[in-house]
Amino acid sequence: MKNILLYIVLLFSSFAFSQNDQLAQYYYDKGDFEKAKISYEELLKNAPSNTQYFLRTVDCYQQLQQFANAEKAILERYNRAKQGVFLVELGYNYQLQKEESKAKKYYEEAVEKIKTNPNDVYGVANSFEKKVLLEYALKSYQAAMQVQPNYNFNFQIGMLYGQLGQTDLMIDLLLTESFKNPQNTNLIQTQLSRFMNGETDNTAFKDAMRKALILKTQKEQDVFWNHYLSWFYVQQKEFGKAFIQEKAIYKREQESLMSIVNLSQFAMNEGDDETAVEILNFILQNTKDLDLLIQSNAYLMEIKIEKAQEKDYPAISQELQQLLTTYEISPFTVSLQIIQAHFLAFNLKNIEEGKAVMRRALELNLNEYQKADAKMELADILLLEEKYNQALIYYSQIQLDLKNDVMAHEASLKAAKTSYYKGDFEWANKQFKELKAANTQLIANDALEYFLLINDNTAADSTQVALKAFAKADFLIYQNKKQEAITQFQNILKTYKGQEIEAVTLLRLGKVYESQKDFASALSQYQQIIDHHSDGIYVDEALYFSAEIYNDELKDPEKAKPLYEKVIFNHQDSIYFVDARKKYRELRGDKNL
Repeated sequence: MKNILLYIVLLFSSFAFSQNDQLAQYYYDKGDFEKAKISYEELLKNAPSNTQYFLRTVDCYQQLQQFANAEKAILERYNRAKQGVFLVELGYNYQLQKEESKAKKYYEEAVEKIKTNPNDVYGVANSFEKKVLLEYALKSYQAAMQVQPNYNFNFQIGMLYGQLGQTDLMIDLLLTESFKNPQNTNLIQTQLSRFMNGETDNTAFKDAMRKALILKTQKEQDVFWNHYLSWFYVQQKEFGKAFIQEKAIYKREQESLMSIVNLSQFAMNEGDDETAVEILNFILQNTKDLDLLIQSNAYLMEIKIEKAQEKDYPAISQELQQLLTTYEISPFTVSLQIIQAHFLAFNLKNIEEGKAVMRRALELNLNEYQKADAKMELADILLLEEKYNQALIYYSQIQLDLKNDVMAHEASLKAAKTSYYKGDFEWANKQFKELKAANTQLIANDALEYFLLINDNTAADSTQVALKAFAKADFLIYQNKKQEAITQFQNILKTYKGQEIEAVTLLRLGKVYESQKDFASALSQYQQIIDHHSDGIYVDEALYFSAEIYNDELKDPEKAKPLYEKVIFNHQDSIYFVDARKKYRELRGDKNL
């Protein structure tokens, strides 16, 4: 019985202590330092060795300008523990009182203490960094390494050099550390990438990185630096230059082509199809691996189909059939079979043959992901011919078979779009609402776009007549019936002029014109959004898409620059903000961004 009572008492004491901790934190976060001080003093009485409570108590004294109380508390703690971190606290207490000479004296004492007790470096350097006393933090790490050569704080020192603006020292030290301790390379590259892609203009830093890496590649003749330079070029999306390094690596280490395969993926994802084609052809010439041969040919066919005009279709059809004859119909060639089915249905309008290719594929001994890929394509074709319910069955099967997988989320998005196309907006919007939180950014962004579209146009028109007309036009785009889609969108603009649906209709119409290379008409649609819907949610896209046309298609950078600038300064929450800033800097004359 006594044990039970003791347990209950201890349980309630622990609960009360936890509540006091939360209360102290609450007051501290609110800036109510008088109440926070009282709470932390009470906590400190019950846990006198707790350093966090002690430092918070001292901070409250300082926030309340009770510097004498702070000094007394720090001195008492230092006399007991003799740790250098409390010398830093004493110095900082004087710094807050504008007594710089006394502050400096204690800071120097803290650094000196490391020389007699190197283990003090962890607390001392960390305290200096928290207080943004970076030069003293740097001295602390350097002092520890002088006394104890086995200590390695090169990464911390390198990062401090960067924060202090000594970028040449930072780059040299971190690159040297990477070479000596390759296990730290990923961590170092992550931090270097942050410096290269930060908010500020880091042109000089990137130039210095480039020069340092090229110099090491030339001088040291170690393949390690080719890998590093390839990584650097990928960060800059200069995939052609990265490929030069990867070829040099492959000549010396003909073990695997995987890094080159990955590079082709990066190039494709960023729209650098020219480099991607060059890389994929190199892979075909240098491998006998069946998977790589099929994968590379599949990627090449996708690029060809994307850029093809109708006159190219017979040759592409013949090439696809030849590849499947060469590599045969088997689970290994499912990716090629899916491409063939999609091409037959969506490009050649031979829906029955496309479905037959997929149904034949599903009879093979496929793994769960191959089955999901094949079912997804079959569902897409069924949707193409307006067999909505059959398409939904296959999308649902994928969701059940691969719960929480990216493919399941993709199937959910396609199922939601299917319901949207057929006019079942209520159910579709429930799905879009859930998918807004998807881990994959593209899926989340797509879901958010449709969620806002349905919500905005339902609120403006409870009958959803305009939305139904818009969904029909969207479905015509899906069916690759672009001229019919244009006519439908133009009718919406005439019928619902000035209504909620107008801005998004102009945006969609602009994208269709872009796909047809009718850039003048596309710009006209976007300009109407900029002129008449400047306070709406589509203006950032209109500005960015217009800038892209001027920059990439019409080669008129002077017209592109002010449009990118408006995205940067007026739409910082836009998903196009980062790309707009990068391209604006390029047009402004900054190099190597």
